[in-house]
Amino acid sequence: MTNNTKDAYQSLVQHLTELAGSQEVDAILAALLTDKELQDIANRVRIFDLLQQGVTQRAISQQLGVGIATVSRGAKALQQQEEAINKLLQVHRR
Repeated sequence: MTNNTKDAYQSLVQHLTELAGSQEVDAILAALLTDKELQDIANRVRIFDLLQQGVTQRAISQQLGVGIATVSRGAKALQQQEEAINKLLQVHRR
């Protein structure tokens, strides 16, 4: 990422942490992302969840209709950010 991109991204992160609730976060994400991008994010969360349940990458790929490379990227992210993703999944599973 370039410095300008990093600055813009960090501004977004800071703004999201200051929002009052989920409705405001939803509004910002809906304004920033396309429907496809929102679906991709939802699929990433589902990939994390299914991986932690022990579902194979191939089965996840078939179940969600995504490529095996997408699932593999999710598995790599899960390994790299396990603590943060576990917190996300606690909310997801409620």
